[in-house]
Amino acid sequence: MRAGFVVSKAVGNAVTRNLVKRRLRHLVRDRLDRFPPGSLVVVRALPGAGEAGHEQLARDLDTALRRLLGGASPETPSVNLGGQTKGRVPR
Repeated sequence: MRAGFVVSKAVGNAVTRNLVKRRLRHLVRDRLDRFPPGSLVVVRALPGAGEAGHEQLARDLDTALRRLLGGASPETPSVNLGGQTKGRVPR
């Protein structure tokens, strides 16, 4: 499994962006077993991530992973990945 992180300047200064990236990397590492082998994942931090604590980032990541990996409730819309529905990766 490979993961990439997108943390723009809207999140904060360089110190804040690196902190968010380190937190997200740690959180994703703890959840590697949830991904199918060979997965490629990109995690994009929204501007509020710079002010969020570790616990909030963990909750938000868990919610996103549930939606992405199929654990969403029926009333939750599917994740849209670049015009494709969840589970479909363009080749």
